[in-house]
Order: sequence, then C-alpha cells, then structure tokens
Amino acid sequence: MSVPNFSLQDYSSFFAAGALCCTISHGAMTPIDVVKTRIQVDPNYKGLGIVSGTRYVVAREGPAALLTGFGPTAVGYLAQGGAKFAGYEYWKKSFVQVAGDQETAVKYRTAIYLGAASVAEFFADILLTPLEATRIRLVSERGYASGLVTGFTRMAREGGVRELYAGFIPILCKQIPYAIGQFTVNEFCHELVFRSMSEEAKQNLSGAAHFSISLGSGITAGFAAAVLSHVAADTLLSQINKGHGPSGSMVYRLTALAREAGFKGLFAGLGPRMIMTAGLVSSQFLMYDEIKRMLGAPPGLEIHKEN
Repeated sequence: MSVPNFSLQDYSSFFAAGALCCTISHGAMTPIDVVKTRIQVDPNYKGLGIVSGTRYVVAREGPAALLTGFGPTAVGYLAQGGAKFAGYEYWKKSFVQVAGDQETAVKYRTAIYLGAASVAEFFADILLTPLEATRIRLVSERGYASGLVTGFTRMAREGGVRELYAGFIPILCKQIPYAIGQFTVNEFCHELVFRSMSEEAKQNLSGAAHFSISLGSGITAGFAAAVLSHVAADTLLSQINKGHGPSGSMVYRLTALAREAGFKGLFAGLGPRMIMTAGLVSSQFLMYDEIKRMLGAPPGLEIHKEN
C-alpha cells in the first residue's frame, strides 16, 4: 500500500474543506437545533416534537427566534470542522504508518478509524467548547445577550475559562461518539458498496453513482452518529451549559442530572437530532469531497478490505 505524503498545502485544503462544509451544514440546521435544545431544557416544550416545537417557538417569539445562536454555531463549527476533517486525514495516515504494511493496516482498520476519529475530535473540541457553551446559553436563556460577541464576552467575564469549558467533558462524550459514527460507519458503507463491484466498475462510476453512494453512506453514518452521541451526552450538555445541576465536580453534576432526568429524559429530542444529524453528516461528506476537488486536494487514504 502506498501511503501518500500529504503536504502542508494538502492539509490546509483539508482544513478549509472541513471548515466550510461544517459551518454551512450546521448553520443551515440552526432552526432544528434551536427546537431540539428548547425541548431538552425548557419545561414548556415537554412532549413536543420537531414540528410542534417549531410552531411553538414561532408562535411565542416569532420566526427570527429560530436563528438564535447562529453566530456561535457558524464560527464554532468553522474551527471544529476544519480541525476534525484535517485531523482525521492526518491521524488515519499516521496510524496506517504505525501499522507498517497493508495487510496489518487493513486487518486493524476499525481501530485505525476509531483512533483517528477520536483523537481528531478531541483537539477539535478544544476549539468548539466555548462557542458551543455560548450558543446553548443564547438559545436556552432568552435575552442573555444579543449575539456571539456579547454572549461570549459575558460568559468569559462572569464565569471565566471555567464557565466557558464547563461542558468540555460532556461535549467530549457527545462529539467523540459522534465522530466515530460519522467517519467509521461512512468508511464501512463505502467499503460494502465497493466490495460488490469489479475494479472496472469502480473506475467507470458516473457522477450520479458517486453522489448516490456518498449520500446513502452519509445518511447511514448520520443516524449512527446521532444515536451514539445522544445517549445521554447531548441532553446533559444542554443542561450543564444552562447552569443546571448542583455545584461540585463535573462527574458529580453529570450523575445528579442523569438521575434527575431519568431514562426517558436522557433521550429527549432524539427524533429531531436524528433528522438533523442525517442531514448534517450526508451534506458534510458531499460538500467536503466537492470542495477538496475544487481546491485540487488529493483524495484521502483508503484502507478498505478488498474482495
């Protein structure tokens, strides 16, 4: 197996493509995320779904409320998306080199996918956490601030670094399983499709066929990412960033909140999240590949098992 020697320019292209695809997709999903967060933290939304919740937001606060938190969402996922996608390319290549040869890399490809996704997401979340905390505070506490800059500065002024990173542990519990589902399931979906094709068929795939494969793989990966990340980290993250729960260590606060929410409460908003995440992940992979192509970046390293 020939391991590509990606240049700094290649990684810059990976970063730019990842940043753009994530900020565009997450920004477009802001209305769904607003409703999901309200369902998780506002008792007035208890029992509502995505459609009824959206109607309730519009009736109470007007259509503009559905764009609450757009600023920190766009900026946060611009940084996180670039770091995640470029990081995944970097760490996958690094772990393949550690494996030493093609047979070993293919044999342990699942571990390579899991490791690359986890490490890349860890570093990406360092950039995302304070902006995600700002977004959740803006969405869950109406009137907290007028936007990204005022919300971020108020949190930093009143709570400091500790407040901005209060959700770091739950966001890791949410985002790392999300990245694992996103990248690993997408890799295996592509592998399953390509394994059933001859080499000639793969070389002659039409643009529509490539699009269909990427879309189907992305949707499947999105459902997996939603389920893995939602059990219970997404709900607890929203609660932590709104300031709920007792004082004390993060583990103690998370345990107390989980006990208070109960099994059913921990899955609040899962339906809207599955819809949102399927759209997010599939659109991200489609945009990522297209933006990379436009930037002249090389394809990522593949370690799929052949027939």
